[in-house]
This record gives sequence, structure tokens and C-alpha cells, in this order.
Amino acid sequence: MSWIIASLVSAFFLGCYDLSIKHAVRDNAVLPVLFFSTLCSAVIWSLVMAGQAIAPANFPAMLAVPSLTAAQHLQLLLKSAIVASSWLCSYFAVKHLPVSIAAPIRAMGPVWTLLGALVLLQERPSLLETFGVSLTLISFVGLSFAGRKEGIHFHRDKWIGWLLAGTVLNAVSALYDKFLLGSAGFTASTVQAWFSVYLACLFLPFAVGWKLRWWQRHEFHWRWSIPLIAVALLIADFLYFDALRNPDALISLVSSFRRGSTLVAFAGGAWLFREANIRQKLPAAFGVLIGIILTILG
Repeated sequence: MSWIIASLVSAFFLGCYDLSIKHAVRDNAVLPVLFFSTLCSAVIWSLVMAGQAIAPANFPAMLAVPSLTAAQHLQLLLKSAIVASSWLCSYFAVKHLPVSIAAPIRAMGPVWTLLGALVLLQERPSLLETFGVSLTLISFVGLSFAGRKEGIHFHRDKWIGWLLAGTVLNAVSALYDKFLLGSAGFTASTVQAWFSVYLACLFLPFAVGWKLRWWQRHEFHWRWSIPLIAVALLIADFLYFDALRNPDALISLVSSFRRGSTLVAFAGGAWLFREANIRQKLPAAFGVLIGIILTILG
């Protein structure tokens, strides 16, 4: 599969991931959804690692997960803790917000990653990056005006705040990924495997607390979209890393194609969930997408 096709298919499944989250948490308890979806990922990777232990000679190199030291396990546990915090914020927010608003905001991760790189790594933005960030923020304001027609006031809606917190934490995770896959020398399969296992472990206490009614909670209903969350994300990430392994692949273009997931989620919100004010949100959503692409290309 060419890296361009792999990037586009990855974007499609990433959009399906967003739609699966919305379908799974809508009028449903969030914590069990988080636990069971991450448990599905953990089971899949546990089976992969078991297959490697049984037949190491014939095992695909791209799926191999080498043994780790205790310090390396702690590094991956930290990665899982960051993502768990991000997903707790994002899943609760997506439950209460239209996906046609949530998807463009969640796609702003590269913008926050760039801002984090400016502050933490003292990088300097190019003119194109500066224009891209500016367009993204202006479009974000436009999206807020469209949201007002549905009673969503960005400056005082707590779920917008939760979604922004989740997006910023996701950007922190992306910066940490650069360290893990670069300086620390982890392979993509190692990060994916142990990150999935530790995520399920971190969400287990929340699921137990929900089951034992330690706090006021909503009822949980099993839905087919719960395992689909795990499957869609695993496929999207696998294709993304597969695209990056191609020596001819351009990281800026791969990342830009991947942002096409916003359009998949946006279209799905209009078609599957019959969300309102789609025409008013569409220009702002395109503005966010174009701004992000310019930021990446910069």
C-alpha cells in the first residue's frame, strides 16, 4: 500500500473512531465505555505479544514488542496516564457536545503541539505556521458563533473547557511521543502495546467504582461501537505508522492527510446523528482544517 493511500485510509478510520466515541457515550455511562474499549485494545495486543512468545522466529518484525526494563515500563505508564487524563476529559465532553463541534476542536492538537514546542523546545514558527495558527484560532471563534445557535457558549460552557483540556493533554502526549520514539528509542509497536495494556489497568478502578456505585452515575448500555472504538484507533495508528515507515513519505503530508478525519467525523455527525446548523458550522470547520494543514506544512 502506498504511503498516500495508507494516510488517507488512516484518516478515514480516525474519523470512524470519533464517530464511534460519540455513538458509544451518547446517553450512556462514560467510564465503562472507556474501560471496555481500552480493554479490547489491551486484549488484542496481549494476543499479539503471546503470538510473539510462541513463535518468535516467524513473527512479523513490525509487530514485535521487545522486553523492557522497569524504568522503560514507567515511561510508558506515564504516557498512558497522560492519555487517560486526556480521554477522561474528551469522552465526557463528546457525550455532551455535537460531534460537528467536537471533531474540529479535537483536531486542533497540532496547533497546541506547535505552541508547546515554542515554549518548551524554544522553536521558532515559520510564516506559514503563524498564518495557520491564526486561521485556526479565527475559525475556532467562528465555530463558537455557530455553537451559540444550539445554546453552546464557548466562553462559559464547561464541556468546551473539558474538550480543550483533553485536546491540550493530547498535545502533551504528542510531544512525549516524540521523546519516546526518538530519544528514548522505543518502537511504535512497543508504545502501542504497553500503552494499551496500561490504559486498561488505569481505567479499571474507575469501572469498579462505577459498578459499586461509589458516586452518582448513569446507567451503562453495551453497544457495538465500544469495541469499534478500539479497532478503529488501532487500524488508524497502524496505517499511520506504516505510512511513516515508507522512505518516500513526507511527514508533513502524512500528518495533513490524517487531519481529513475531521471531515469524516463532521459528515458522520450530519448523517448519523442529524446534528443541527451544519451549514453554519461547515465554513468554520474547513477553516480549522486548512489552518491545521498550513501549520503542519509550515
